[in-house]
Amino acid sequence: MKLLVTGGAGFIGSNFVRWILAREPGLSLVNLDKLTYAGNPENLKGLENGSRYRFVRGDVADPAAVEQALSGCDALVHFAAETHVDRSIRDAADFLRTNIQGTHVLLEQARRVGLQRFIHISTDEVYGSLEEGEAGEESPIRPNSPYAASKAGADHLVRAYQVTYGLPAVVVRGSNNYGPRQFPEKFLPLLITNALEDEPLPVYGDGQYVREWIFVEDFCEAIATVLRKGEPGQVYNIGSGDRRVNLDVVEMILEKMEKPRSLVTHVTDRLGHDRRYAISSDKLRALGWAPRHSFESGLDETIGWYRSNEAWWRPLKNKVKGEGSKVQGR
Repeated sequence: MKLLVTGGAGFIGSNFVRWILAREPGLSLVNLDKLTYAGNPENLKGLENGSRYRFVRGDVADPAAVEQALSGCDALVHFAAETHVDRSIRDAADFLRTNIQGTHVLLEQARRVGLQRFIHISTDEVYGSLEEGEAGEESPIRPNSPYAASKAGADHLVRAYQVTYGLPAVVVRGSNNYGPRQFPEKFLPLLITNALEDEPLPVYGDGQYVREWIFVEDFCEAIATVLRKGEPGQVYNIGSGDRRVNLDVVEMILEKMEKPRSLVTHVTDRLGHDRRYAISSDKLRALGWAPRHSFESGLDETIGWYRSNEAWWRPLKNKVKGEGSKVQGR
C-alpha cells in the first residue's frame, strides 16, 4: 500500500507516520505538510533518507500540491488542520480555509483518482459540551467554537462525498490526544514545560472542565484499525473512556514532578468554554481495538519525554511567548 498522510509533521500526524512505518514493512508513505507553526521537521528526524518515506511541502488547500502528493497513492489519512481553539476564537479565517476548503480539495482529488480509502481525522468537540452521558457516532453535532464548527463542516463534506460520489471515506472523531512531540501551547505540554521551568501553571476559570484523554500511540493504532477494517460511510469515535477534571490533571502533574501547588494560577476563562466532553468508543472496540495505556502510565511517559527533550520544546515555546499568545489547549 502507498499511503498519503496530510499534516504528518504535526503532533498526531508525525506520531502516526513513525508508528505505521515501524509496523507495516510493506507500506510506503508520502507526507504532505505545509509546515505552519505547529508543523516541525524535527518530529520526523531520521526518516528523511528512508526508501519508504517521502516528504512533500505543500498546502492541502492547493489542488496542484495535492495532485502531486496523491499520485500513485492507494489511501489517504487526513490529519492536516488548524486545531487550537483559542486561535480560532481570535481569528477563524485560517480554520475555514484549511479545515473546510482544504478538506474539499482533498476530497475532489481523491474522487478523481479513485482512491481506495479516505480517512478523515475529526474531533469529539463537534458534539459540543455534554452535561452527562456519552456521545455516540449518531449523536447530534453541536459545535460551540469556530474550530469545532470548521471540523463539523469538514465532517459533513466527507459524508456528502461518500453518499454522492461513493468515495470510500470514513470519519474518526478523537478525544484529547497527549504524548511526545505535542506543540507546547497545548494543555499538557504547556503544564509540563511550565513546571520544568518553575513557572505558573495557568488554569481556565474554576478548572472543573472535563476532558477524555488518550495516549497518542493508542490513537495511532486506532487509526490503523480503521484503515484496515473501517466501513466506508461510517463514523468511529476514538476515546479511552478515561475522563479527568482539568484541575485534577494539573495537580497530578505537580505531584509527579514534585512541584508546589502554589504554581497553579487561575486565569480568565475562555469564551464559550465547553464544560465536558465524553464519547463512546464501543463501535471501534468491536473491530478489535482497545487502548494499551492508562492515563497515568501515558502521563509518566510524556513527562519523561519532555524532561529529556528540552532542545525540542524550548525554541518552540520561546516562539509562542514572543507572539504573546494566550494559550492552554483544549
